[in-house]
Amino acid sequence: MKILGLITARGGSKGIPGKNIKLLGEKPLIVYSIDAAKKSKLLSRLVVSSDDESILAVARENAAEVPFKRPAGLAADDTPSLEVIKHALQFFKEKNEIFEAVCLLQPTTPYRREGLIDEAIARMQMGNYDSVISVREIPAEYNPHWAFEEQGGQLKIATGERYPIPRRQELPRAYHRDGAVYVTRTESIFENSLLGDKIGFVDTTMDPYVNIDTPSDWKKAEELQRS
Repeated sequence: MKILGLITARGGSKGIPGKNIKLLGEKPLIVYSIDAAKKSKLLSRLVVSSDDESILAVARENAAEVPFKRPAGLAADDTPSLEVIKHALQFFKEKNEIFEAVCLLQPTTPYRREGLIDEAIARMQMGNYDSVISVREIPAEYNPHWAFEEQGGQLKIATGERYPIPRRQELPRAYHRDGAVYVTRTESIFENSLLGDKIGFVDTTMDPYVNIDTPSDWKKAEELQRS
């Protein structure tokens, strides 16, 4: 199966200026994702998509491919990841290189256990999923079956039941995406879905975790680096 490893890293971060190439420990943030991808045995190519020359230079220095510079129109704060992925796939398609799936790696989630990328890819292949994503279990107190949403000045159970599930032990497991790995079949991408209909997962609940968006997130990443 031909799979494109794609690291997306735009310039212009507002919360943490220069975030993607800021040193975390002894190396730039983006290099953690590059190094994890380079250890994969199942990725066919590893490409960095960025609009920023400094980021692209760091990518080249660390043996990631930089076959194009991302257009500025695809590097805004609100640009969906889906459009960035489509741009990369279309670039290769025009060169008659077709990938069956894409593995999206976001630099903001630098700590991935060894083998996680290939575990996700293998699970997609074996389970015939449209996508496989990395997830972490939601603690019981935040489980959606115990969460309320406001409707017309009243609280309603978010999942639609009339009464809450009474015991923690009866709650179904619930997960949130952690952003570390997304593996998606190309046909789903071009059907405008990052996930498709049949979604598999790899559980990273027990792994070190940070998703860097704010200075406090960066501080947590540094603390994990030292631990």
